[in-house]
Amino acid sequence: MSRNLVLGAVLSAVFVLAALISFAWVPYDVTQMDITNKIKPPSPAHPLGTDHFGRDILSMIMVGARTSIAVALVAVGIGMGLGVPLGLAAAAKKGGWLDELIMRANDLVFAFPSLLIAIMITAVFGASAINAIIAIGIFNIPVFARLTRSGALSLWTRDFVLAARVAGKGATRISVEHILPNVTNLLIVQGTIQFSLGILAEAGLSYVGLGAQPPTPSWGRMLADSQTMVSFAPHMALFPGLAILLTVLGLNLMGDGLRDRFDPKLQRARQ
Repeated sequence: MSRNLVLGAVLSAVFVLAALISFAWVPYDVTQMDITNKIKPPSPAHPLGTDHFGRDILSMIMVGARTSIAVALVAVGIGMGLGVPLGLAAAAKKGGWLDELIMRANDLVFAFPSLLIAIMITAVFGASAINAIIAIGIFNIPVFARLTRSGALSLWTRDFVLAARVAGKGATRISVEHILPNVTNLLIVQGTIQFSLGILAEAGLSYVGLGAQPPTPSWGRMLADSQTMVSFAPHMALFPGLAILLTVLGLNLMGDGLRDRFDPKLQRARQ
């Protein structure tokens, strides 16, 4: 098994486990302020220190993992759930009006980064984790649509697809029964990558105040709160920054390992 896959899975599992544990237990209540212990460095009582409100940073990171993982997971689900059918439909109708419509719509969405989409959504509905999910999810749709279309187009000329057409199967049935199973590997790898990008996007949106709102902890907002205190309380920025770095690194390593596992040519080339 690939070392990248193992290391990535371990790093990702640590933060997923921390998020799951936080549903049942955290060292301190993240909504409880303790001004007498504010901006304390790491200590036995607070292994990662406290913030400017006296809240335990370890507890904040554990609960913040919940927010980041939930936003990224649902956003990737939206992107896959809508992008994959659109990509299959575009490939099945290559060169037709439906293919052209889907691809030009994808180009239009790509013209608006997730941050800009979030700003537009926020202007209408207000800042929240739900709106961050919608913004990131919308941006993921064309990513999966393009990937699915690209993978599907290379399969439509294969013998097993031609045999299915001779057997009388329609384009929709062929797409579901024959094309989709053969592009699943691509989607799994891309899903892992988009998941890591979703965590980064959620942190970025929360950093500028467009993501999860107080009192819900968020890694991005923890960084925003610490930016004026880095000189005398560097731990406030260090630990949430490391949480983002290690989680994204773990997911990218896992995606790299999965790509090697699904494509033996790449694995042989790296040996």
